Amino acid sequence: MIAKTPNPPYYAVIFATRRTEVQEGYAETAERMVELARKQPGFLGIESVHEDIGLTISYWQDLDSIQQWKRHAEHTAAREKGRTTWYREYTLRIAKVEKEYSFSNKQAPA
Repeated sequence: MIAKTPNPPYYAVIFATRRTEVQEGYAETAERMVELARKQPGFLGIESVHEDIGLTISYWQDLDSIQQWKRHAEHTAAREKGRTTWYREYTLRIAKVEKEYSFSNKQAPA
């Protein structure tokens, strides 16, 4: 699903990953992180796709909101588990969204 974000400016945290073969606990933890992030002040939305390279983009009101999420205890534990077990490599980028535009064709076949 495409996140419904407010008018810019806001921030995007872009998390690109390559996974290990270990599956145990990953899906549950990922689901829990989304659940927790949605409750954080400043959280605006999330989009995620996973193929050979996973991309998760979360949207935040400001840099302080991103920092607060980074400090969340459960998120910190999940990041550590990711480093030791689930990810072969990852890159995290933080970008300021200054412009946004959309298109929607509601009549197109799904």
